[in-house]
Amino acid sequence: MKKWIWIAVAAVVVLGAFWFYRTYNGFVRMDEEVKTAWAQVETQYQRRSDLIPNLVNTVKGYAAHERETLEGVVEARAKATSVNLSVDELTPETMARFQQAQEGVRSALGRLLVVAERYPDLKANQNFQELQAQLEGTENRIAVARERFNTTVRGYNVAVRRFPAVIVARMFGFGEKPYFTADAAAAQAPFVEF
Repeated sequence: MKKWIWIAVAAVVVLGAFWFYRTYNGFVRMDEEVKTAWAQVETQYQRRSDLIPNLVNTVKGYAAHERETLEGVVEARAKATSVNLSVDELTPETMARFQQAQEGVRSALGRLLVVAERYPDLKANQNFQELQAQLEGTENRIAVARERFNTTVRGYNVAVRRFPAVIVARMFGFGEKPYFTADAAAAQAPFVEF
């Protein structure tokens, strides 16, 4: 009888160790998926940021006296690129600062595109049209990247809160990650009809 008890205890220990192993490694995998999703969000914002100097220079050639608007776009870009977050620094507060900086860029670009309406030659410029199309495409990519990030974070957050996995999560510091929450206007790509 004692032999069966030891076999049962050993089986429970082995199964417990296997569950612990799988749970921990699952959290590691999901944490890396969140990091990858965040990197995609940052990549799309960087793409938009990289388009801005070309767009500003194109507009500058046609609308040099619109200095305030052009400087506003450059300033918003500088502010947005100064807010860099690693996925480990994501908190609701840091996400809010990041989102606010990115909304500043989006708003400044919207004003720039409105200025472009006043200049028929600029609107007809092939380079400007291509840049505008790239910018619109980038805004759509940003929206998709944010959505994928939130979906990944949702899966991770559910996993770290489920019982009994929450015990392993807390033991090894796997905490909840914040969602990307932008206002409804930020989810729409800027649209200017020419």
